[in-house]
Amino acid sequence: MNKFILTQKLLLVSAIAFFITSCNPETPTATPKTGLISDHAMVVSARKEASDIGIAILEKGGNAFDAMMATEMALAVTYPFAGNLGGGGFAVFRMADGSIGSVDYREKAPLAADRNMYLDENGDIIPGLSTKGALASGVPGTIAGIFAAQEKFGKLSPAEVLAPVIELAEKGFVVTENQANRFARLKDTFIEVNGPETFYAKDIQAGQTLTNPALAETLKRIAANGKEEFYSGETAQLLVDHMEKIGGIITKEDLASYEAAWREPIVFDYQDLKIISMSPPSSGGITIGQIFEMIEPFDLKEYGHNSPEYIQVLVEAERRAYADRNFYLGDPDFVDIPVEELLDANYLKVRMSSFSMEKATKSEDIAEGKIAFAESMETTHYSIVDQEGNAISVTTTLNGAYGSKVYIDELGFFMNNEMDDFSSKAGEPNMFGLIGAEANSIAPGKRMLSSMTPTIVEKGGKLWMVVGTPGGSTIITSVVQTILNVSQFDMSMQEAVESPRFHHQWLPDLVSFEPESFDSTLIAKLKGRGYNIRESNNPIIGKVDAILVLPNGKLEGGADPRGDDAASGF
Repeated sequence: MNKFILTQKLLLVSAIAFFITSCNPETPTATPKTGLISDHAMVVSARKEASDIGIAILEKGGNAFDAMMATEMALAVTYPFAGNLGGGGFAVFRMADGSIGSVDYREKAPLAADRNMYLDENGDIIPGLSTKGALASGVPGTIAGIFAAQEKFGKLSPAEVLAPVIELAEKGFVVTENQANRFARLKDTFIEVNGPETFYAKDIQAGQTLTNPALAETLKRIAANGKEEFYSGETAQLLVDHMEKIGGIITKEDLASYEAAWREPIVFDYQDLKIISMSPPSSGGITIGQIFEMIEPFDLKEYGHNSPEYIQVLVEAERRAYADRNFYLGDPDFVDIPVEELLDANYLKVRMSSFSMEKATKSEDIAEGKIAFAESMETTHYSIVDQEGNAISVTTTLNGAYGSKVYIDELGFFMNNEMDDFSSKAGEPNMFGLIGAEANSIAPGKRMLSSMTPTIVEKGGKLWMVVGTPGGSTIITSVVQTILNVSQFDMSMQEAVESPRFHHQWLPDLVSFEPESFDSTLIAKLKGRGYNIRESNNPIIGKVDAILVLPNGKLEGGADPRGDDAASGF
């Protein structure tokens, strides 16, 4: 009888436990949210049309480098906010055989540029000169970059790759609510810079199909004549004529002399991961390398995801890494960068030794110099894995939203305002708050410093993740947190991308939290430990687009819902 009662009690307890577990979404048995799963190939980008075209090129027999060209140009059509012909970017790649490399197609200062070009006769910065209009643009690198990569590794002809992009420009794409709002917000600025007859002077509504015949014609010439069309052909002449007409300084010599640069990526280990990221003039690889080295001694999993202790460790590592970033980094063709020293484990151990869980370190106590930093958020990223196992992580930009707002109507694209990423004057902030060091001063033919952080991660010697994001100075911290979300907290790729993020960049000495995403008790606890919290005007911190290789070899795409981003695969 006692045995029977005991059995009944055990059955009752088991039934109650099962009921509680099945009803509680927080239990480990809850099915994790996942992104698109594909068997062979994946493209994740800021627009579904661009991702679809990238996949279509792969299905046609192209590889990741063909898809890179197609996706980049499709973003120029559908996402003129940051997709571009008139800007630049960085690409990090890993071939199926494990070999790695990167392409730097960052813009350059025109040959007529000089370090005082944005200063008046009193040596003061002239407001707006480096951010809007003819003098704000560097020499574009995008076409050189995608052609360099595709020519070396691609399988299809540029004409085959660009055919669906040209069709997209001719037939048009559907404007999203996000886009319509941006077009409306900046319409008056487009007219101010380009005149009342410019392409984007018209009212553009959500749901409207928008075509771009001028860009279609430009792409047709590039498809037929290659990179030379943009840098020395009819397109080059139209670009130079337009810039000269509005008071710009980009010349035919600037365009003809532009070349993309092949760079050795920054490579480092974090626990069982090998991380491959972009080297200078991107600050991304070195800065995330410093952060990962400084946080490695801490048991982040034990602290818990987004716990006060977890946030403290990351913030303190970020504080120290950004201080070094802002002082030492620039264009490696112009300045000597102490890469090995900055990534040295002993150096970083000393850097982190002043950190205590009890109280925040103040930025002025560890700063190399009083150099404040912030950067444009208006960038875009895409990640690609092809059916052969090649992977590319690409971040590209015009700098500000629609760059300098200069729109070349004859060619169908915006020009960048990357010149603002230089130090216009020591000790004076640019439009995004950046006060630069000598390493990032303006010089003819020099590339400006960037936070873009296209990154590839290996695990067990095999491809594991392709990741990157827009977000200016928040790019670096968003990439770090996304990798940690999967590696330390076992999130799916989609969960990792959607997870709320926080950011610290040394100066200003503020921790930014994604709006309405963190508990007030957590914020209060951090304040009690001396952290200054930015409680209003917090930006969206990154829009991550990433791909994870699952244990069964399938691919999961994580497309950030903070934008119109989408994954496509087969």
